[in-house]
Amino acid sequence: MLAVLRREHFKLKKTLPFRSWFYFRMGYSQYFAFTLALANMLTLTYYLAISNSPTLNSVFPSFLSYAIISIIIGIPILSFVGYLHMKKSPAFTSEQEVSAEAQPYNYKLPPGIWKECLVPLLLELLILSKKNINEEKPDKNDLMRLKELEKKFELLTKGGSLSKPKKFDEIQ
Repeated sequence: MLAVLRREHFKLKKTLPFRSWFYFRMGYSQYFAFTLALANMLTLTYYLAISNSPTLNSVFPSFLSYAIISIIIGIPILSFVGYLHMKKSPAFTSEQEVSAEAQPYNYKLPPGIWKECLVPLLLELLILSKKNINEEKPDKNDLMRLKELEKKFELLTKGGSLSKPKKFDEIQ
């Protein structure tokens, strides 16, 4: 009944173009656009503002010196600004609230281990605790359900999968 599902069961069929699009956007926005924007900002500020100002031009005689000093000073300052954004600003809290509201799995059980193992185990523990309080003994159905959960956990500890993951829109 419970079989070990290997990686070949989860082939990228129709999703390859969408996965590629997602990876492209991540690479572009996180690395390429960031690097290009940094180079653009350094170039524009140096050649439009610093090279035309005699005072600033004496402090930064070359573009390379301006870029190195800007990076040495900018990284700690911007890291601190990022820290303030994450830890001290209500902006990050608001972002997380919107993200939590948009995430449907904050309001229902995610498929997989949580739905098939962990929450049923918690429910069984609750039922057995209630029976223990009432000084009742577990019946055959209780023991059978626990044995089934035990098999699922043994399968997971061996590296197996419980079932084939469902697509998001197929989950009820």
